[in-house]
Amino acid sequence: MKTLQASEEVIEVADFGAGSKVFKSNSREIAKIAKVASIKKKHALLLMRMIPYFNLKNCLELGTSLGVAAYCIAKSDDNVSLTTIEGCPNTAKVAQKQLMSFGIKNVTVQVGEFEQILPSLVTNQKYDIVLFDGNHTKEATRNYFDTLLTSKHNDSIFIFDDIHWSKGMTEVWEEIKMHPEVTVTIDLFKWGIVFFRKEQRKEHFTIRF
Repeated sequence: MKTLQASEEVIEVADFGAGSKVFKSNSREIAKIAKVASIKKKHALLLMRMIPYFNLKNCLELGTSLGVAAYCIAKSDDNVSLTTIEGCPNTAKVAQKQLMSFGIKNVTVQVGEFEQILPSLVTNQKYDIVLFDGNHTKEATRNYFDTLLTSKHNDSIFIFDDIHWSKGMTEVWEEIKMHPEVTVTIDLFKWGIVFFRKEQRKEHFTIRF
């Protein structure tokens, strides 16, 4: 992370999502992306604790960005296998370079739009954890959720980033909470965590984090 924050490199970003509230141009400094768009330290630590605690092995991430969350997932357990998707080729190159520099070998970065890549990733696959951190629009988030439902199992965990980023994201978060297959949710304000365990009664928690 420190190397990213110290980088003076500027890349041209292809934004396929809802855009940015910070950046006014698609020419962006890597250091600034790392500062405003990468996973925060407290969320990174939580993620690294969740992986071994819940014994999560087969992982999927929508939205690689600079690869910080991918690094956290990969380092949390050597037996983890992570597939991460990034729409922007230039951003993906930075992430791949970072992961290679740390000797990370249990992460596969796929480059392309989610809608094009996801169909091949959900066929005959069950994921222990899915991190949704890409297109922060209501419609896209709901579509990704519906698509990934076919690849979840009883103990799967879905994590949605920026659930209160906009009115639409808050609305889709409420829709996800009410879905009949969702049993327990935890609202950490920035993150929304979803559980599907049928043996648990439906409950929704809000935690100051």
